[in-house]
Amino acid sequence: MNAAPSNHERQVQVWALMGSVPALVLAAFLAARKPEARGWAWAGLAATVAAALGSSLQVRRRVRHPLQTLSNLLAALREGDYSFRGREGSDDALGVAFHELNTLAELLQQQRIGAMEATALLRTVIEEIDVAIFAFDAEDRLRLVNRAGEALLGQPKERALECSAAELSLDEALGGPSSILDAAFPGGAGRFELRRSTFRQGGRPHRLLVMSDLTRPLREQERQAWQRLTRVLSHEINNSLAPIQSLAGSLASLTRRALPEGESAEDLQQGLAVIERRSAGLQRFLSAYARLAKLPAPERRALALEALVPRVARLETRRPITVNPGPELTVSADEDQLEQALINLLKNAAEATEITNGGVWVTWRREGRWARVDVCDEGPGLPPTANLFVPFFTTKVGGSGIGLALARQIAEAHGGSLALENREAGPGARAVLRLPLPG
Repeated sequence: MNAAPSNHERQVQVWALMGSVPALVLAAFLAARKPEARGWAWAGLAATVAAALGSSLQVRRRVRHPLQTLSNLLAALREGDYSFRGREGSDDALGVAFHELNTLAELLQQQRIGAMEATALLRTVIEEIDVAIFAFDAEDRLRLVNRAGEALLGQPKERALECSAAELSLDEALGGPSSILDAAFPGGAGRFELRRSTFRQGGRPHRLLVMSDLTRPLREQERQAWQRLTRVLSHEINNSLAPIQSLAGSLASLTRRALPEGESAEDLQQGLAVIERRSAGLQRFLSAYARLAKLPAPERRALALEALVPRVARLETRRPITVNPGPELTVSADEDQLEQALINLLKNAAEATEITNGGVWVTWRREGRWARVDVCDEGPGLPPTANLFVPFFTTKVGGSGIGLALARQIAEAHGGSLALENREAGPGARAVLRLPLPG
């Protein structure tokens, strides 16, 4: 940092020259009073002047250099560069100043490292937390979004950032009065708990929106309640059905041997046969529901949808299933469980078209961080009820009411979702199965 001499430096140089003034006066006096020594006097005067000038320049340099070093260190601190250090060579005032400046630089460097580590930790927590987090500026433009928010919006942050809350369908969530919102987004539909707050960044106001999906916890509690109920029912009813079925069979054998042929014997045989048949049917019914309570955790492995979906579609023989191939997608899933979920969805679609003689097709595609599988049919569409995923509930004669509930349980056990909706382009319904993609 080379600058023009300051007033301080000039003053130091002047005062250094002032120290040589007596010697200069003495040399001039001798040169004037003693002519015989005038040559030597003038030579001494010149030497004295040269020595005074050199000494003053050296003093100015010795004063200026430490000040320049201090100035450079302070400029580095101002710019946020804490790596420079001053030389601590003595215990004088200048050495103490350099020591204090070095200590300040080390302290600021440690504080910066701590702030960077805290910021990195906060960013990691925000990215990994399982709630959607959004930050909007004063113009309601999106400035921050985490992974859960990307998944909810169904688009990466590179596309979502700078979009307005209205463009992202978040204006009601951001500015509405309620703390609970029922809404549908590209990444999923359900009930969301909303938490809003404000903060300032760079001196400008921002609004923070945190959205927690309540649908999955509520469904998990509902599923656990049904599991407990199913276990109790299975235990109590099976304890009664087993001896009833056994005794009905034994009594039927005895009556065939003991009673004569006639109307009363025939009625008794029919009654016992009904008891035995209905007992066996009820046992099968309870066994089906017990699968909901005993579904194991998925054993995941890499599955290619372009191989899995056509193979499962060929298992449905009642109606022809059209497979519209999608892109090459690989999910991490339990093959047996995912097959069972797809079998149930295709079975429902095929049964729905038996009356209308419509078509059934299945396809898949990538949707943000999700693999989406659509099972569509040209049946009569969905009935006006909210109980389609409730165990025990069915709209079909002879149905068990387990297929959709089991399929959704399998989807959610894999971190995905299952939704039903009526098709917009024509009659029929669509089952939408979403599974997270690896990475």
